[in-house]
Amino acid sequence: MNIKRLLLSSIVIWLVGGLYSCLTCGWFFNWVYKIPPIIWKDPAEMMSAGNMTASSILGFLTAFIFVAVFAVLYKGIPKKGVQKGLMYGFLVWLIGPLIGTITMPFYMTIASQVVVYWIVNSFVSYMILGALVGWIYKTK
Repeated sequence: MNIKRLLLSSIVIWLVGGLYSCLTCGWFFNWVYKIPPIIWKDPAEMMSAGNMTASSILGFLTAFIFVAVFAVLYKGIPKKGVQKGLMYGFLVWLIGPLIGTITMPFYMTIASQVVVYWIVNSFVSYMILGALVGWIYKTK
């Protein structure tokens, strides 16, 4: 396993994923989080130094895990380059966000529109992140 490629990919995935989240959840589609019932913390509390630090650390950790699993499964993922990354992103989305999110309205007090948004948003996000990691690893 190439540690330099793993770390570079993790940093890129972490930064792009964070930017994507800020643009989608924090700006373009922030209206979704105003749909009742309002279950979210106050924005000032979410943006506190402690929350932002913990969120950044966990964001990097999840990016690292995403890339490390890609590296471990690399030979078993069909296609090459960006297409391999897209396949990986799709598979991760299928067994992660889709399964974890689709039943939320049945056991949580959360707007169905938020769940649909999360499913679509996570699909786009994982496809972008998968394509990036596939592109970075394409020479392997």
